[in-house]
Amino acid sequence: MCRVVDLQQAVLAKNDGAAQALRTELTARGTTVVNLLSSPGSGKTALLERELLLARERGVAVAALTADLATENDAVRLSRSGAPVKQVLTDGLCHLEAAMLARHLEGWLPEETRLLFVENVGNLVCPASYDLGESLRVVLASVTEGEDKPLKYPTAFGLAQLVVVTKTDIAQAVAFDEAAFRANVQRVNPGVEVVLTSARAEQGLGVLLERARAVAAGAPAHAPVMARARADAPGPGHTHGPGHAHDHGHGHGHGHGHGHAHDDDNGHAHDHGQPDPAVAQTR
Repeated sequence: MCRVVDLQQAVLAKNDGAAQALRTELTARGTTVVNLLSSPGSGKTALLERELLLARERGVAVAALTADLATENDAVRLSRSGAPVKQVLTDGLCHLEAAMLARHLEGWLPEETRLLFVENVGNLVCPASYDLGESLRVVLASVTEGEDKPLKYPTAFGLAQLVVVTKTDIAQAVAFDEAAFRANVQRVNPGVEVVLTSARAEQGLGVLLERARAVAAGAPAHAPVMARARADAPGPGHTHGPGHAHDHGHGHGHGHGHGHAHDDDNGHAHDHGQPDPAVAQTR
């Protein structure tokens, strides 16, 4: 067991080194990364498409990279905004990693880009442990997912710097309890902002963009208590990288050497001993 934990820590430490290097490089060129995490079907692609449209209308140099297990559907949708968009096909890998992101940005990301939105693989387990070099981490949840989502996925919500609720236009139909959801978010991440949105009803549009622009301009992002509390803790549960804690002692850490598999939040196993992911690009 100790060897497994050591492997997980080594993998995450390597990722955090790559993430810090990428963050430093992109910050130097004036690009801020926003990492979007959610379950499948949360509506993050629909919301991101509207935010990209607003960014272009407001003269913000923006780009988006979207990751999925298969298909280029999300990139096709996001490209309708007119922003530069790249699709990464992970070929079964349930999350992005910093080195992977850096490879896909090389030679593609326009120099003038000020905001880069990264739409992570739809999953609230694996992506939560991996710093991508972002300056703002956003977790999204739709009203259809239930008020207890933050309690079921405390690592994802506990490390969020902004929580976005989507599909609020159907909140009444699904009996969404906003107060209970907010209370559960605060239990795992005290002080984090919760924003209500609906891409269809145009509620809360532009809030994500403006929060990202504020961070890009130097405004401090929310510092999750989970990350602060573990920043100096050695061993299992220590923090890797700026502000991202990895709880190896409770099933949220993910080592992925050759032949090591783990399950996503839908119960599907993913073997990380596979070839490099395939990549497709659209503009």
